[in-house]
Amino acid sequence: MVSDARSLYREAFEHFASGRDDQAIEGYRRALEVDPEFALAWNGLSMVYRRKGDLDAAIEAAQKLVELAPDDPLSHTNLSIVLMSKGLIPEAEDAKARAMQLQAQQEN
Repeated sequence: MVSDARSLYREAFEHFASGRDDQAIEGYRRALEVDPEFALAWNGLSMVYRRKGDLDAAIEAAQKLVELAPDDPLSHTNLSIVLMSKGLIPEAEDAKARAMQLQAQQEN
């Protein structure tokens, strides 16, 4: 039985990549039970929920990702994409602007 969060994440990602969304969600959730602050699992959960059309759950996971990785431009980019998918354009633009600001800071 796989028990560490990283292994559970990899297993969930394989499901996600193969289009097995329900199994991916279950896997990401199991990884988060082991390590609730595992940012990659929150990212994966957000992406799979977005693909399934559960935008509220996708936004919730993306916001948790931003909370855990506030200085990572990709976390804000992910949040922007999910917010845009839900039609929350001003909020999506704010998240995109934050991602761009962080990216510029990292390049300097």
